[in-house]
Amino acid sequence: MEQEVAREEEERKEGLIEFYDSFKDMFEFFCKNTTIHGTIRLVCSDSNKMKTAFWTLLLLASFGMLYWQFALMFSQYWAYPVVLTMSMHSEPKMFPAITICNLDPYRFELVSEHLVQLDRMAEESIAFLYGINTTASLFHMNENIHMRDLSSTGNLSRSSFKLSQNFSLLRTTELNNKTGKRQSRVGFRLCNATGGNCFYKTYSSGMDAILEWYRFHYMNIMSQLPVIINISDHEEQIEDMVYSCQYDGEPCRPSDYVHFHHPVFGSCYTFNSKGTDSFWTATKPGIPYGLSLILRAEQKDHIPLLSTVAGVKVMIHNHNQTPFLEHEGFDIRPGIATTIGIQQDEVNRLGGNYGKCTTDGSDVNVKLLYNNSYTLQACLHSCFQHIMVRKCGCGYYYYPLPPGAEYCNYNKQPAWGHCFYQLYNRLRNHHLNCFDQCPKPCRESLYKVSAGTAKWPSAKSQDWVRQALRHQNGYNSTSNRKDIAKVTIFYKQLYYQSVNESPLLSDNLLLSSMGSQWSLWFGSSVLSVVEMFELLIDTLVLSLLFCYQRVWSRKTLEVARTPSIPNMSLTLENYRVVQEEAGKGADPAHAHPSGVTIAMDSNSDLHLHPLSSKVQMPESHPDVVLNGFRYMKDGSLETELNH
Repeated sequence: MEQEVAREEEERKEGLIEFYDSFKDMFEFFCKNTTIHGTIRLVCSDSNKMKTAFWTLLLLASFGMLYWQFALMFSQYWAYPVVLTMSMHSEPKMFPAITICNLDPYRFELVSEHLVQLDRMAEESIAFLYGINTTASLFHMNENIHMRDLSSTGNLSRSSFKLSQNFSLLRTTELNNKTGKRQSRVGFRLCNATGGNCFYKTYSSGMDAILEWYRFHYMNIMSQLPVIINISDHEEQIEDMVYSCQYDGEPCRPSDYVHFHHPVFGSCYTFNSKGTDSFWTATKPGIPYGLSLILRAEQKDHIPLLSTVAGVKVMIHNHNQTPFLEHEGFDIRPGIATTIGIQQDEVNRLGGNYGKCTTDGSDVNVKLLYNNSYTLQACLHSCFQHIMVRKCGCGYYYYPLPPGAEYCNYNKQPAWGHCFYQLYNRLRNHHLNCFDQCPKPCRESLYKVSAGTAKWPSAKSQDWVRQALRHQNGYNSTSNRKDIAKVTIFYKQLYYQSVNESPLLSDNLLLSSMGSQWSLWFGSSVLSVVEMFELLIDTLVLSLLFCYQRVWSRKTLEVARTPSIPNMSLTLENYRVVQEEAGKGADPAHAHPSGVTIAMDSNSDLHLHPLSSKVQMPESHPDVVLNGFRYMKDGSLETELNH
């Protein structure tokens, strides 16, 4: 008795881990103790089924609205939208890089014969198309043509290049799809290597057609210049183009500029190209503190059909950046003083999931052909040149060459023009993958410009300005032709705008929005979320325990089931089996007090032998003895060895 009491007290002690007896108890405990509003109504109003149903629907509707709002927030978050923030900064900063070109490409001695032939072909084509004689008035073939000699650079043999007559200017008529009328166009014919696929590169304006036709032949001629020759070393010095240079009232120094050659715009100079010299630090805004240049704008070496404008090309750009003058920049008119005010804007892009950009171009798959920093134009030109070398077998003359490649000319590659114009149209229409491979820089500076012009020099000051330039800079022009220009570039303000991209939904803002929605629909906190997770875990564990208990009970019943005995049925749950000693003598039978002997023969079969016909029937639940086993009424099983 004392043992049973101790056992009950031990069972009443609280265990380390206990679970509910049923799902109902677990749910009632959660509803009564959770911090989520409204859940207690589900168990407190269980006597009123209408209220229970109402609160159940209300809670389900709140859950639905909550997770609908969550879905909207996550869909917006995974779209990675950005918002632009603008801030103003005012501090001393570096003056931008300034590139100027004289718009006067030279005629080099090595290819001068081919250039003369090209001019004659142009004369014949213009005469054929328009009946205009341009020999004396346009080309000036025998007047003041200054050739640049490159023969001193080494033993260079004359090229076997010959101008091709297969690319002559033609006049065609085409049907205008919009108006339905036939329209006259001018162009030239381009075919592939086999001659089976041809198209006309035509323009509605004859002037545009002639310029493109001339440039096409010019590229074939200039490709004869060896790549090892640095053309910039054989061009004019800066004193021949820049008569005066001052920055912040101080004269410019020889180390303030670098010289390079552009195939169309001729000699070019870049001031403050690196942006590391403190001399170019801008400390004050205004015209007196900017860069002031007096430039030569002569056209004595002019190639009229390559560059049809007179003056100076100016471009304002970032430091360590290749200036692409054919895409950007503006022209300075001769005989005019131009003032250019600049204002800087900085753009910072996020990159990553929020947009495609690169920090320094190291993660771009395109190998840059320019030695300066990464820009979108440099990447696009490099990508196009790589594709052209791969598809056409040669490179475009206006872009740098990859290692081992050569520039195109139609003596070696007759179909390169057909290949080039088709590839260029695909690039312009975004059908090449260059725009996909070339992202924008994550950080770049943009310059807004505003310009003003005035006649310079004036009629009163013209004479003494020319005299001063003649004595100081060797200026020897005595004609009334406008051949000089003045330009001043300055900061309008030292403050600059910084445009930064920031996530519209950051991680913190997303969590805050989720918390606001949760509080709106349930009036709870983050601990309430933990309570719901706890409820889910308890439900899962309780389900596993119930499944395990059910499986274990089935196995226990199978083990405790009585074995089948021929001609005899025994209910183990209703009998207590006790072991008794063997019978007297060598008789293998065992006597039972009730008068029944259970014996086992050599075949392990059980036999019942009544002791006497006068023996009475056993009780309703007699004890039955099996040889070597004892079965208890409570279903337990014990085994004893038969001695």
